[in-house]
Amino acid sequence: MTMTTERMPVVILCGGMGIRMGDEQPKVLVRVGKYPILWHVMKLFSAQGFTEFVLALGYRGKDIKRYFLDYDTTNRDFTLELDGERSITYHGPSSERAWRITFADTGLPTKTGARIRKVAHYLRGETFFATYGDGVADIDLHALLAFHRKMGRVATVTGVRSFSRFGVLETDGQGMASRFEEKPLVDATINGGFFVFEREIFDYLGDGDDVVLEREPLRRLVADGQLAVYEHTGFWRAMDTFKDAREMNAVWRKSAPWKIWD
Repeated sequence: MTMTTERMPVVILCGGMGIRMGDEQPKVLVRVGKYPILWHVMKLFSAQGFTEFVLALGYRGKDIKRYFLDYDTTNRDFTLELDGERSITYHGPSSERAWRITFADTGLPTKTGARIRKVAHYLRGETFFATYGDGVADIDLHALLAFHRKMGRVATVTGVRSFSRFGVLETDGQGMASRFEEKPLVDATINGGFFVFEREIFDYLGDGDDVVLEREPLRRLVADGQLAVYEHTGFWRAMDTFKDAREMNAVWRKSAPWKIWD
């Protein structure tokens, strides 16, 4: 994978309550290894040269703001001088020194499409990335962007294959099992996030707070012939439950295919 000097904003949806996680903290702050899953998503982009982020906040957005405001003191060595005027000297460079993060409060009950619409005024240029704050992949973002430009549509979504959460049984029609497979690969392409949008996407996102990107806007894009699908056949995982979090941490400790940075 290559780096880029192209400045392109990355909208990350961070507003969900994560009810299935059963925790008070925002789902995007659930840790994978030492860092929140949101950090992993941002590292995936920044490792390929995309370092301008717009975080669409909602539920406990202040906790996400606080994490990054405290980032240096939490993750770097520093010297604190309390003699007279308080001062802090950090030691060593920050690995995220190029990040530019805009924190946008898009409202607590706001749905995904409306969150993207509400950050429009923070986005420079005609094209931007958008993704969820809880999914990672070993995706080549430059290949995704090149595909989007080749297709010349308003939107591109990354299609992935996923594993079923349940074991699959086939029967012989006479009360006997003929095959059992534990969590097989689903024979369908699903929405893996990692979108690329042109500014025309805002024409599809309505006016209210209840606009769900994955419903009417994507359906209208399909009907208008304006939704391209970039098929990613490599690693992809999303975190929806504590079980997902445990599994993602296990993958992180072993190999972490999405870790394309040093």
